[in-house]
Amino acid sequence: MSGELIDTNVYVSRWPFRRVYGDEPGELVDLLRSHGVTSAWTGSIDAIFHRDIADVNARLAQTCRTHGDGLLTPFGAVNPMWPEWEDDVRRCAEEHGMQGIRLHPNYHGYRLNDPLFERIVALAAERRMLVQLVVSMEDQRVMHPLIRVSQVDLTPLPDVLARVANARILLLNALGALPGGLRQRLLATGRVCFDSAGIEGAEGIARFLESAEDSALVFGSYTPLFYHEAAHLKLRESVLTAEQDSAIRYGNALRLLAPEETHPAQ
Repeated sequence: MSGELIDTNVYVSRWPFRRVYGDEPGELVDLLRSHGVTSAWTGSIDAIFHRDIADVNARLAQTCRTHGDGLLTPFGAVNPMWPEWEDDVRRCAEEHGMQGIRLHPNYHGYRLNDPLFERIVALAAERRMLVQLVVSMEDQRVMHPLIRVSQVDLTPLPDVLARVANARILLLNALGALPGGLRQRLLATGRVCFDSAGIEGAEGIARFLESAEDSALVFGSYTPLFYHEAAHLKLRESVLTAEQDSAIRYGNALRLLAPEETHPAQ
């Protein structure tokens, strides 16, 4: 078994409603390394709440350069509700060398049937950037009463992918309450992947793979807001082949960033 482990779901900065271990960059790097992570795809919590997305992305890129000696890989944010958001996509690619972007539609106030979302996906596809779409940040049972945010409705996503050739979507924190029929529609596009952070229940990874290709799942811990140990337990408790284990740990993530071939619109 390879020692490589790519964690596709990591955040820097502080969640405004509670402190957690790892919400300082030095702590975060130590935590990830202690669990064998060799690369962490990292977004910024500030992107959810701050208006100046360009500054948030610049700080994120600087944090990833300063801490971890290459461990942290930045994924910038885009908020299409603010003017000139297309420049944020450009800066992520050209100035910061980011390989993908991370979106939070439910916090930024748009739906996936909004033409703005399709435009973001199209711009990312043109630049061969991966789109990480965060479906949920918190369970509604623990949300602050003044900020209650529903999870993203993914129903329009298959139609968007049918119109945007070569788009690649990684859904983060998505599997907990996703209807099975919609999950299969998304998987049928061939261009949607899920991270493991949202998987719930005993042997959840094995149960997911019973109805999905091995290529449809990547390792994601949602550190520091989830315990990193929980992500490893999900792998250990499921009976996987060596090929499945290595695909989830790193192989599928590498293919998301460097697809071997383009995919026509469905």
